Amino acid sequence: MDRPLEEKLRRAVQEEPFSRRLGMDLKEIREGFARVEMIFDPLSMANIYGKAHGGALYSLIDEAFQLAANSHGWIEVALNVNTTYIAPPEPGSRLTATAKLTATSKKTATYHIQLKDEQDRIIAVCQALSYRIERTPLL
Repeated sequence: MDRPLEEKLRRAVQEEPFSRRLGMDLKEIREGFARVEMIFDPLSMANIYGKAHGGALYSLIDEAFQLAANSHGWIEVALNVNTTYIAPPEPGSRLTATAKLTATSKKTATYHIQLKDEQDRIIAVCQALSYRIERTPLL
């Protein structure tokens, strides 16, 4: 990935209201790969049972997917996302979503995303399919 694209993506995450609200932090990005972190804050991210809300966990997964998918320099949008929640994270734990490109075709790409806690325990796994929009330049 070229440096200007990496800088554009990093700036986009910093300026994106949703990722800022959840405290997401882009740790690593390269072509077909992204690693994003967030701390599970039970005061703002818990469900009715006091566990991590699936929407908060999915948001971190989706951020990593979005960045990995758009790391090629053209726009890719989600077609299908299948997430399996495995274990709830502990309150205050640092969560890491890692998205990796696993397959491509002319118009689609498949990504595998893992969400882990700081003890390297798998919290959720995801397979996502994106659609490439005519190599439209990103940003």
